[in-house]
Amino acid sequence: MFGDFMELLANKYRPNKLSDIIGQNHLIGSGKILSNLVAQKKMYSLIFYGKPGTGKTSIANAIVKELDMPSRFLNATINNKNDFIICIEEAKMQGQLILIIDEIHRMNKDKQDLLLPYIESGLIILIGLTTSNPYHAINPAIRSRCQIFELHELTANDIISGLNKIAKREAVTIDNEALEFIALSSSGDFRSAINLLDVAISCSTNRKITLDLLKSINSKPVFFHDKNADGYYDVLSALQKSIRGSDVDAALHYLARLIEAEDLDAIYRRLSVIAYEDIGLANPSIGPKVMAAISAAELVGLPEARIPLATLVCEMALSPKSNSAHVALDLALNDIRRGNTGNVPDHIKTNSKTYKYPHDYPNSWVKQQYLPDNIKDKKYYHPKHNKYEDNLYYGLENIKKNQNN
Repeated sequence: MFGDFMELLANKYRPNKLSDIIGQNHLIGSGKILSNLVAQKKMYSLIFYGKPGTGKTSIANAIVKELDMPSRFLNATINNKNDFIICIEEAKMQGQLILIIDEIHRMNKDKQDLLLPYIESGLIILIGLTTSNPYHAINPAIRSRCQIFELHELTANDIISGLNKIAKREAVTIDNEALEFIALSSSGDFRSAINLLDVAISCSTNRKITLDLLKSINSKPVFFHDKNADGYYDVLSALQKSIRGSDVDAALHYLARLIEAEDLDAIYRRLSVIAYEDIGLANPSIGPKVMAAISAAELVGLPEARIPLATLVCEMALSPKSNSAHVALDLALNDIRRGNTGNVPDHIKTNSKTYKYPHDYPNSWVKQQYLPDNIKDKKYYHPKHNKYEDNLYYGLENIKKNQNN
């Protein structure tokens, strides 16, 4: 028979106050919004979204503990409508209740309709937790009644700092190599990092955690760092810069390191960025090809996922490159942020009677002003000289020239 179950470290050291939270310095700390709200004993309905292990549940629990308010924790998928009704009745008896709802993006319409009037009145303060982008995944009726905060992915330094604190309180010795291994193996998930440390402590005979011990527990290779201190983000950066620099062999090397570490999500995100940041209009079909390769990789899983990814990375590295589109947008954004805008010209406003409809003219183009008067001659877009952009840009320029003559 087993004795009493040991409490998991992740539960044992769940923060009781915001100052114990690892990372999220944009929200927590001196003068930061969540810390200020708690210090002033005020709270509003909130939604926290971010990757697993970034601290969504921990922050919600810390807020409840510091405010010392009645609270309940529900899961939008697991708990039924009756559970929500019970929480509403408790809120009526208590005067107010903080209701933490995990996976809030999965909350069905019945539950939403039930809660909305009580969130509106302030009887229930909602704290929603989700890994999905709430601007796409959460019903606007709920979303409009909440302040939305994104939790950032934890850095390796954030995780190492948190692990050091736990190791000290547990009287465990852990060397720097072991700390780096746990931090990089966890891919930004602090809960995963704590769980690995927990298992290592249980497997250790002298409460000393070494790299060899960790490797015997977690055989998943970590190639994000080596003795020259290459970091997790350095490998991702090297992949992008190799593709940008059209070095197909280097691109395949860094792709292999990421695949060997089974970090497919990081590969997907970075390749999606590269398609538009570095290749862009020089090969506009690459964006859909990235999504197709990701879908194929997800469908077949590893080890076969390497096949569509390798095909894609080779094409990306060998493709012509252009950053003209997003550079042009950045120039436009800079103008707007400096207040260099102006009124929309009258003839392209809604219900204008003087607008010239381009499709009524040869080649679907007619000369008319679109930019505001004070920046009417502004040029943001400057094409890179590649076949596709040359055809687009200079083809249009020839149409303009011929029709003006």
